Amino acid sequence: MARYVKCGSFLVLFACFLFLAGCYTGLAAIGSFDRNFSITGSLRLELSNASGDVSITGSSDGKVHVHGDVRASGFGFDDPRKRLEDAVANPPVEQRGDTIRIGKDFTRMHNISIAYTIEVPHDTEVEANVASGAQSIRNVRGPVKVHAASGSIEVDRIERDADLTTASGSISANDIGNDARVSSASGSVAISNVKGDVRATAISGIIRVSQPGGRVEGKTASGEVEIQGATNNVKAHAASGRIYVQGNPSGQNYWDLKTASGGVQISVPTSANFHLSAEAVSGDIRTDIPIVIEEQGKHSLRAHMGDGGGRVEVRTASGEIRVSGPR
Repeated sequence: MARYVKCGSFLVLFACFLFLAGCYTGLAAIGSFDRNFSITGSLRLELSNASGDVSITGSSDGKVHVHGDVRASGFGFDDPRKRLEDAVANPPVEQRGDTIRIGKDFTRMHNISIAYTIEVPHDTEVEANVASGAQSIRNVRGPVKVHAASGSIEVDRIERDADLTTASGSISANDIGNDARVSSASGSVAISNVKGDVRATAISGIIRVSQPGGRVEGKTASGEVEIQGATNNVKAHAASGRIYVQGNPSGQNYWDLKTASGGVQISVPTSANFHLSAEAVSGDIRTDIPIVIEEQGKHSLRAHMGDGGGRVEVRTASGEIRVSGPR
């Protein structure tokens, strides 16, 4: 009986060995591919990627160059080398007329990460959706529409609109030729040199806007809003955080600045002309520049600077309001 038990145990162990021998337990498989396309006119680039960084750059040669660095992982009987060979031999890249689609077929991309480096003609419109990975887009005409579930977004030198959204990650937009719409659920937002209007929202994160050409709207639930070089209408709201606006509210401009918990600071030139209405439920109101007081209470102030003109309304539930000259 003892020998029978030992023999049975050996057979079980041998069967386990055969099972494990059929399983893939090695390192991830790594490879790459390249694809080139010719374009005669403007291009529309549509990209979807489950995992991997994406870099898109405009070039002057009128062609499209797609380079993909592929990483395939797996366990058990799932041998990543076979899937790597398939992805490299048949990458998810196709051209249909003036449209190039990348990464549309996710069924073959199980446990595969692809990092894309793409060169496109300058006259290119981009729509990109990435589940996990950083995205960088530079020197294209646009418009550019980018979404990410998790990952940073950086765009630079876009001639038309930019529409950028990420659930988790920072966003940077610089030199936008038209309007910019930016939204981050968790992450900082930095926007500079936008010729059109700017609309930026962040649930948790700092919003910084510099040198906007048009109107600015910045909203954050938890974080600061900082705007520099404002020359048009400004709407800045923060549930919990500081607001700082530097610019000129003269003319017909309207600045609407509100925060529930945090201070508000305004920096204007000595030549500014505007009406001021400020209310701090719990906090002081300070003015460091010559201003004509019309009505003043313990936590409120109505005044004007110069000949009036623009309107600045400031409200804070808990925090100081300060109006100062240029830094």
